[in-house]
Amino acid sequence: MAKGKRTRAIEQTIDITKTYSIADAVKLVKSNAKAKFDETIEIAVNLGVDPKYADQQVRSVVNLPAGTGKTIRVAVFAKDKKADEAKAAGADIVGAEDLFEKVNGGFMDFDRVIATPDMMGLVGRLGKVLGPRGLMPNPKVGTVTPNIAQAVKDAKGGAVEFKVEKAGIVHAGIGKASFSDADIEKNVTAFLGALVRARPSGAKGTFVRKVTLSSTMGGGVVIDLAEAKG
Repeated sequence: MAKGKRTRAIEQTIDITKTYSIADAVKLVKSNAKAKFDETIEIAVNLGVDPKYADQQVRSVVNLPAGTGKTIRVAVFAKDKKADEAKAAGADIVGAEDLFEKVNGGFMDFDRVIATPDMMGLVGRLGKVLGPRGLMPNPKVGTVTPNIAQAVKDAKGGAVEFKVEKAGIVHAGIGKASFSDADIEKNVTAFLGALVRARPSGAKGTFVRKVTLSSTMGGGVVIDLAEAKG
């Protein structure tokens, strides 16, 4: 298939035989983000793990210092005082049995689900609905917690969950092309730091093997592993 004009133009700016510093990678990716919408800046990391083994699972959360640039709708399962705390913190949807019935009936107008520990018996029954969408609350990423107000603020402010996929790759959106270079660099550094800290006990040898930065419609730029501290 013939390559489009845009693809050819991008390929001319990126040297696929070399790696780049985070700062240079950000500049390249931003310069190629020329779509008519504000492209998402994405990071993909190849890890030295085999996710089929329990001791090589990678899952955590990172609070991006510059946020994600995306409006996150947060649903919270909580009752009484904790429900009031969630609403005060800015949660979009708060409920208990009533919210369970809505979600079980097909309502999915939210991007993150948070629950207090006492609600997990109820929320667990939604596993077949929330699980495939990656929305099931989990204490490992701070979405099952008694500190519901802080969890809501984190989710609204730039908390990004990440989980290794079957091929040993972690990917996430870490900002928008409209962000300043400095803000994207901060987010890249924060994400990589959180990823390295989430290294599982079963990981052997080199943990971070390749880091690629791209925009929604742009080409990938490989970051120098020395900056990934892997």
